Amino acid sequence: MLMRFDPFRELDQVAQQVFRQTARPAGAPMDAYRRGDEFVVEFDLPGVDPSSIDLTVEKNVLNVTATRSREFRDGDEVLIAERPQGEFRRQLFLGEQLDTEHIQADYDNGVLTLRLSVAEQAKPRKVEISGGSRQKEIIGSSS
Repeated sequence: MLMRFDPFRELDQVAQQVFRQTARPAGAPMDAYRRGDEFVVEFDLPGVDPSSIDLTVEKNVLNVTATRSREFRDGDEVLIAERPQGEFRRQLFLGEQLDTEHIQADYDNGVLTLRLSVAEQAKPRKVEISGGSRQKEIIGSSS
């Protein structure tokens, strides 16, 4: 059951307003990791309408914007409203080794998952080595 009276509630609300910017992340919490030849970035966006998510890439800057709004109706008596509302923003600077032309984005169970492939020119590749004993054999057989 929810408590209607809390003598410290107002003090807690003031403290949250004062320390909000340092106590919480400025945008959606995220994880980023490399799995094989792709980078995966996951943003927590619970309760966000997928149509409000905006994902843009300009050069090597990725911008994620999403909006979550309250669904209280007229006449609702709000007892507690702690869930963050409004616009969430994150900006990532992507390395040039990522293929920003082919980003995959999925939103499932409140998590926005982005998959970015490593660009072909940035993938490890085998380099043929010439010279050394091979070159001596060729020189020795021609005399």
